[in-house]
Amino acid sequence: MSDPHTLASLTRPSRTPTLTKLSGLLEPHRIILLVIFIVGLVAAIQLMDWSWLPRYLPKLWEGLQMTLIMLVSSVVVGFLIALPLGLAQVKGAWPLRWLATGFCTVIRGTPLLLQLWLFYFGLGALFGQFPEIRESWAWDYLRQAWPYGFIALTVSFAAYQGEVMRGAFAGVPHGELEAAKAFGMSRRKVFSRVWFPRAVHRALPTLTGEIILQLKSTPLVATITVMDLYAVITQVRQTTYLTYEPLLFLVAVYLCLSGILVVGLRWLENRVPH
Repeated sequence: MSDPHTLASLTRPSRTPTLTKLSGLLEPHRIILLVIFIVGLVAAIQLMDWSWLPRYLPKLWEGLQMTLIMLVSSVVVGFLIALPLGLAQVKGAWPLRWLATGFCTVIRGTPLLLQLWLFYFGLGALFGQFPEIRESWAWDYLRQAWPYGFIALTVSFAAYQGEVMRGAFAGVPHGELEAAKAFGMSRRKVFSRVWFPRAVHRALPTLTGEIILQLKSTPLVATITVMDLYAVITQVRQTTYLTYEPLLFLVAVYLCLSGILVVGLRWLENRVPH
C-alpha cells in the first residue's frame, strides 16, 4: 500500500525552485551592491542640486521622445534590411552575396560617427546643390538633421544584424529543411514556417545585445544638432553650470531603458516558438 505522506509529497508543488531563486537573490554580493545603490541614491538626492529638474522636464521629455523614435525606427527598418542581407550571404547568387558581404564589411569596419558625418555633411550638402530638390516638398525634411541620423543608425544596425542573420540562417540544421520538403512543403512554406522562425529564434539573444548597443549609439546624433536626450542634457549643463546632476540623471534614464529592453526582449525570446 502506498504511503499517503509519500503521495502527498509527490502531488504537492515543490518549493525548491522558489527557494533556490530567493537564495540566489540573497547572495552576499547582491546585498552589498543593493546597499551601495540605496546609499548612493539617498546621498545623490540629499547632497546634490536638483532644483533644475522641474524647469527642464518638458525639454527632457521631448529629448527622450526623439531618442526613442531614433531607436525604434532604426531598429525596425534596420532589421527588415538585415533579413535580405543575411539571406543573400547564405543563399543568394554570387553578385548579391558579394554586394551583401561588402556592405556589411564596410559599415562594420568604419566608425558610426564617421558614417553619421558623411551622411549629414556629405549627402545633406549634395542634396542642397540641386534646385529640383530644394524646390520640392522633400527639402523641408532633407534640410533637417534627423533624417540623416535615422539613415546612419539604420544602416549601421542593418549591417551588424545582417551578419547576425547570416549566421542564424546558416545555423539552422539542413536536415530540418529537408524534412519539411519531404512533407511536401513548397520553398515558400519551408522558409516561412521552418527556416525563418528557427533563424529568428537563434538570433534573438544576439539581437537583444545589438538593440542595447543601438540605444547607447543614439547620443551620437547630437553631434549633428538632433535634439535627443543627450543634447538636452548638454544644454542643461551649459545653462546651469552643473555637471554631475544632469549626467547622473542621464545615466539613470539609460539604465531604465536598458532594463526595460532586456526584460521585454527576454520575454519575447521565451514566447517565440523553437
